[in-house]
Amino acid sequence: MTPTSLATPRSRILSGMRPTGKLHLGNYMGALANWVKLQDDYECYFFIADLHALTTDYADPSQIAPNTLEVAFEYLAAGLDPARCTIFVQSHVSQHYQLPLLLGMITPKGWLERVPSYKEMQENLAHKDLTMFGFLGYPVLMASDILLYQAHYVPVGQDQQAHVELTREVARRFNNFYKLDGKEVLPEPDVLLTPSPKLPGTDGRKMSKSYGNTILMIDPEPVVRQKLKTMVTDPARIRRTDPGDPDKCPVGDLHKVFSAPETMAKVYGGCRSAGIGCIECKSWVVNALVQILEPIHARRASLTESRVMEILQDGSRRAGARAEQTMEQVRAAMQLPILTPPLAGAYGVLGNTIRRSTIAESARPPGSDDLESR
Repeated sequence: MTPTSLATPRSRILSGMRPTGKLHLGNYMGALANWVKLQDDYECYFFIADLHALTTDYADPSQIAPNTLEVAFEYLAAGLDPARCTIFVQSHVSQHYQLPLLLGMITPKGWLERVPSYKEMQENLAHKDLTMFGFLGYPVLMASDILLYQAHYVPVGQDQQAHVELTREVARRFNNFYKLDGKEVLPEPDVLLTPSPKLPGTDGRKMSKSYGNTILMIDPEPVVRQKLKTMVTDPARIRRTDPGDPDKCPVGDLHKVFSAPETMAKVYGGCRSAGIGCIECKSWVVNALVQILEPIHARRASLTESRVMEILQDGSRRAGARAEQTMEQVRAAMQLPILTPPLAGAYGVLGNTIRRSTIAESARPPGSDDLESR
């Protein structure tokens, strides 16, 4: 079966997040809000990358499972609909263990070391020992996630294009080595650039869990107001009567993302004339944030853990069925042994291993054991 025969009327998209804890507004605006819009126009697969988390949290994986469930709640609360997209957990789909191994056989080490995030994460996580095979091979794991679903597009921000380019190179190299009935198996995915505004945190730096400056998606209105009260502003506004500039103010940056044009007009006019104070300006942006967060909170309140688990199980089953279509092509192209479905179903992985060993044993010439033991 060729990739084109698997095509659907809608182009296929894949994206995911590492389960590192509760999601914040930067995660929402940088990814989730875009995913919600895409699910009506594309065949979408959105996953929780718990295997990715193991590449850095291997020494203490205790939080990966609870964080995975937390992220699943956030996905659904943001508006992802399991009836319109496939939501799944990476480790629940066995093909995510298989394809990285096969692609790792053909991926040069130098390719992995030149990925921008490789050195960047080593610097940011200097307190952890990242001299591990898993961390070095992380780009192959990420490329496999995309290629496993033969995705046409990967929605990313401007600064993430290098990851997709490596995936294209791995696909190109695979297709150069292997063909199926003379045709390529792994399509090279294209970048789908999506809006990814850089949201400032409460200290003016980029919003990030590591900085402790986030506004969480689950924060209730009083918490949001309290966090914004202490948010840094234009340093030129020392006194209430000093004029300021919203273009030099982190609160102004939040207004640009969340506030309506009429509010922005009041912000620019009032700040530059010192007609409004920072407290009033901050209250306006909180009002805009609450309008976005209220429906998210309402959807989350309607979810139960059992319902979320049910959605993840169904999504993982659907993802596994699609991933296996790709793996069948990959195995055939690489001329790996193919088992008949009845045997695979009856004996599972162990049965497959036993049968392959039996086949290999029967094909060995008489006396080969003696030769190997010498």
